[in-house]
Amino acid sequence: MNRDSLLEEQGKRAQKLFAAVVLAAIDDAILEEKKSGTGVSTIASWARSKDGKLILSAAGIEVCERTVENLMAFVARGIKTTVA
Repeated sequence: MNRDSLLEEQGKRAQKLFAAVVLAAIDDAILEEKKSGTGVSTIASWARSKDGKLILSAAGIEVCERTVENLMAFVARGIKTTVA
């Protein structure tokens, strides 16, 4: 393997790692929504925060208001990411 393909492979692994962080944040918000009813607002705040935007971007997810709305809708449905 040449250097470029090694870097590309490393980049793909990093993107998958950040995607796993996003899925964990969604699952945590779903649990919070079921417990206290605040999961939807929590995921929205996280996705709009500096850290949330950075993680979403690193996961290859476009950072925009539509993404936040879709995350909120997903949490509101209450289906864990491992099942969906």
